[in-house]
Amino acid sequence: MKQHFMMFAAYNQWANGRLYDAAADLSDEEFGRDVGAVFGSMLGTLNHLLAVDRVWMKRFTGEGDAPSNTAAILHRALSVLRQAREAEDRRIADWVGGMSDKALAGRFSYMTLTDMRTVSQRVAPALSHFFNHQTHHRGQAHMCLTVLGRPSVPLDLVLFQRSEEGRAYA
Repeated sequence: MKQHFMMFAAYNQWANGRLYDAAADLSDEEFGRDVGAVFGSMLGTLNHLLAVDRVWMKRFTGEGDAPSNTAAILHRALSVLRQAREAEDRRIADWVGGMSDKALAGRFSYMTLTDMRTVSQRVAPALSHFFNHQTHHRGQAHMCLTVLGRPSVPLDLVLFQRSEEGRAYA
């Protein structure tokens, strides 16, 4: 099971890198333009991903800063946002890499942001949600690029598995 989540942590880094490379071609105006995505723009979408990752990592580890709002704009400049994203992706990969099978099979508790209630959940299904959520919103970021007339950025898991970075997990 640990290998499975290590693959998703590595995939997450790979896919985010490709997405941020594509976003680097956007002008500041395009980056912030509301194109009808759930979080409006590429700026809003990429910030949401980082914000929610920090919320979940705080829940999982008890450490780190986590915003109280999942729509928080943590960074307006793409270069600063990318640095924060890369640091968070390393943090995620390091944390998953350090987990034992016993920890993955365990439970944890956390407070929800929306209705402030305590939830107890198994770690592995929560990690599945964590990585699935990232994939979901990367798809929305991809839609932002499409609306802005940018070329497609292939982010499929199988492409990662066929890449040099992903061969160890295929």
